[in-house]
Amino acid sequence: MQPQIDISIVIPLLNEEESLPELTQWINRVMESHGFIYEVILVDDGSTDGSWRVIQELSVQLPQIRGIRFNRNYGKSAALNTGFKETQGRVVITMDADLQDSPEEIPALYEMIINDQYDLVSGWKKKRYDPLSKTLPTKLFNAATRKISRIKLHDFNCGLKAYDQRVVKSIEVYGEMHRYIPVIAKWNGFGKIGEKVVQHRERKFGTTKFGLERFVYGFLDLMSITFVSRFKKRPMHFFGSLGTVSFLLGFLISFWLIAEKVYYSFQNLPVRNVTDQPLFFLALVAVILGMQLFLAGFLAEMISLSGKKENEYLIRDTVGLSK
Repeated sequence: MQPQIDISIVIPLLNEEESLPELTQWINRVMESHGFIYEVILVDDGSTDGSWRVIQELSVQLPQIRGIRFNRNYGKSAALNTGFKETQGRVVITMDADLQDSPEEIPALYEMIINDQYDLVSGWKKKRYDPLSKTLPTKLFNAATRKISRIKLHDFNCGLKAYDQRVVKSIEVYGEMHRYIPVIAKWNGFGKIGEKVVQHRERKFGTTKFGLERFVYGFLDLMSITFVSRFKKRPMHFFGSLGTVSFLLGFLISFWLIAEKVYYSFQNLPVRNVTDQPLFFLALVAVILGMQLFLAGFLAEMISLSGKKENEYLIRDTVGLSK
């Protein structure tokens, strides 16, 4: 019988062949010095350099190293989601492969999950070594996410996080939603979310993969998560409410215009035809829109009942795992 793995470390990567040997050796030193039984799951997200070759070589030197190689670049969320499925440890750590996250933080994060019973602990890079073009959008992103999610974290986007295993086995991450894992965890009932100030080191190799488009996509994903979390199982509550308001508004305006026409006609007073008034056509549009929203709600209800389809990513090769 194999001993229980204490820590699973999931590391998504893209073109990090220079960083991997130093990072994995550093992790091994920290794990051995604290007596942890661990595994490292390196997820190669379509690298075009020699990252996969390095992973294969490292897995020979360190049996704790496991590898997954995507057929193409799917993004960090896909890499994390696939890595989460393979984890076996009681605590799951995620970190970046660029050596900007320090493995020395892992034991303290582990203790917060095991002893303080946090569901999730997010790193906070209080002092950053990123350029202003990255730190300023990040601050705006964090402020908006804090306001909408009501989770009091300073750094949602920090790659260094620790999870109770139940969390990563209960959530689905796709698109650019890795930034919102604390939000997704909270909506799934894992509300004890903590934060720890962690070191942030200057990038030693390669270049950052951060781009302005990720900032834009991030906000769209936040809106998507907020909507899906609230109405995933009851879409009719959303579409039906809007449809009811629109339909009633259109109906009441039409009724008022027609009643006014009838009243003035009986009084032999001058009055415009209903069809001569632009407001009547706006009311008709509101009625039709309301009915369409109802139909959208019914369709969404039927789709939500048709079952869950998980995201699937094409895996080209694996090391230390069954393919």
